[in-house]
Order: sequence, then C-alpha cells, then structure tokens
Amino acid sequence: MGSSRRRSAACVRSRAAVMPLQTRPLSEPGSAAQALRELPCWMRLYFYGMHGVTLDVLLSSLQRVFKDRDPKLMGFSSVYLGIAHSLCHLALEKLYAQRRSFPGRPVLFHMVVYPSIYIGLQVLIGVPHLSPHMSPSGLLSQLLLQYLVALYFSQVFHRGLSQLQYGPLCVSPVKSRGPPWGLPGFFHFLFFGMHGFLDEVVFTSVFNLVEKGDQSLSGYTSLWSFVIYGSCSFAVEKLYLHLHFTRGWGTLRRVPVYVCVLYSWELSWGLLLRPFGACSWDYSHYPLHFIGLVTPLYLPLWVCLSLYQDVLTNVLLRTKCTKENKVWTTQFVNQKSCKR
Repeated sequence: MGSSRRRSAACVRSRAAVMPLQTRPLSEPGSAAQALRELPCWMRLYFYGMHGVTLDVLLSSLQRVFKDRDPKLMGFSSVYLGIAHSLCHLALEKLYAQRRSFPGRPVLFHMVVYPSIYIGLQVLIGVPHLSPHMSPSGLLSQLLLQYLVALYFSQVFHRGLSQLQYGPLCVSPVKSRGPPWGLPGFFHFLFFGMHGFLDEVVFTSVFNLVEKGDQSLSGYTSLWSFVIYGSCSFAVEKLYLHLHFTRGWGTLRRVPVYVCVLYSWELSWGLLLRPFGACSWDYSHYPLHFIGLVTPLYLPLWVCLSLYQDVLTNVLLRTKCTKENKVWTTQFVNQKSCKR
C-alpha cells in the first residue's frame, strides 16, 4: 500500500513537471500579495529620470510647435537632466511623504510648500526654460507652467506611484481572462513610449559627443517617437509573452522575430509620416539604406534594444497595483500564477 502511494505521488509530480506553463494550476489567492513590497529605490530612480526626460521633451516640443509650426514635433533633453531629475524626484518623494505633517492644512502643502520646493529644484538643476535672463513676461509664464507641473506631481504622480508594488514574476494562464499582468496594458504603452524618449535622447547625446565633441550630453527626439516606440514595444511584449511562456522559444529564436518587427515598424511609420514632413529620421547618407527610412547599420542597436525589451517586460510583470488604488484596477492580481 505504501509503495503504491509513493508511486502515485511520483507520477503526479512527474506529470506536473512536464505540464506546459499555461496549463499549470493557479497559485493560492493572496500568495502573490503577501510577497509584494514597495518599488526598489533603483527602479524609482530609473522611472523618475525617464519621466523627467519625457516632460523635458514634451514641454520643449510644444513650445517649438507654437513658435515654428514644425510637424516633426522635435523636443530636447539631456543625460545630465535625466540624472538630475532622478535625484530631485527622490528628494521630492521624501517631501511628499511629509505631507501628513500638515494635518488639517492639505491646501498649504499641495498648493504652496510642494510647488515652491519643486520650482526651486528645477531652477537649481538648470531647466533651460527657467533662466533669470528671460523677459519678465516670459519668466512669469514659465513659472506658471512649472507650478501647474508641480500640482500634477503632488496630486497625480506621487499618489499613483505610491500604489505600485514589486513582487515575484507572475504569468497568468493563456485561457485566463484579462491581461497577463497586474498593470493595465495602457500603462505598459505609456512606459514604453516614455522609454522611447529616453532611448533616443541617450543615443543622440552619445552621437553628438562622439561626432561633434558636445560634452553637454544634450539629445533630441520627436513626439512621434512616443507613439512609435510605445506601440512597437507593446507588440514586441505580446510576442515575448507568447513565444517565451507559451511556445517555449529561447532568446536566439525570439530576437530575429523582434528585429523584423522593429524594422517593419520603422519603415511603416516613416512611410506614413514622410508625406507630411513629419518624419524625424533620414538615413539617406548611410550605405545600404532603403529609401532613407531603414538601414542595416543600426542592426546591432536593434538587437540590443530587443534583448533589453525582455528585461523591461519582466520588470513590468513584477509590478502590481495595490487594492486601494481606484484608478488602476487590480482585479487580476489574485488570478496570477507566480514563479519566484
């Protein structure tokens, strides 16, 4: 009797070991929630820098649009500003945590204290559009703009970010309803779009340093890049979830698929934007280019970005929303099968 039970248990374990990932039973509800913790410091710094670069690009691009009507929607930032934004927002995070020191006076904190310190930090790090040499009217308009941005941070940004937590890697079964992550797909799109800004600013700043000796590490991108990178990375993420977790493909089999998608996306968007004069890239001066929109010289870069894409996806899969958040629903968190 004992031997038959041991054989049955061994049989069950062997069958569970070979079960595909999408057919394995779900973990106990709440097991993932018990392992959640606040976002690591490195992750918050990374996001603060990326978000700061996004605001730099957005504000500078909108100002150029109103002035020059440029359909390319070019915006600017720098590696230095990205690092400065990371450190400043880490300090602002500590400041936001002290809002409870103003009991009964939340208006004083959110409307006066936080915006004043935020604007002071922006002047300190040298935000381009907050120069004391500007005309009084121009300086006043920029201060008003930065005040509105400070209200966004105190009322929306910190409140939303405080609801995010970090946990073990979770993958939902293929037949499960809803997205295979704790965060909604739109958040993934926003993250990848902002990361596209960061990618291009870093690349162009390094290019300017090598080619022109520009030590300011300033770079540029286009607002169109937000949609291009956001949609392309979102599609590649879907491929990663299917090819890796469902089909069991390794990295060497997935990367060629990723690269084909990246080149196709770049070509398609170039063909769409060029007739309107909105295409911000032109590879006509590179050898082996195809109508100036794609070039094989960037193949190593696309391969590296493809590999890094998987890393970013795994980080997003480990990011969850707490139940207290009323904006980002977390009804799918307890449906996850978590793999430590």
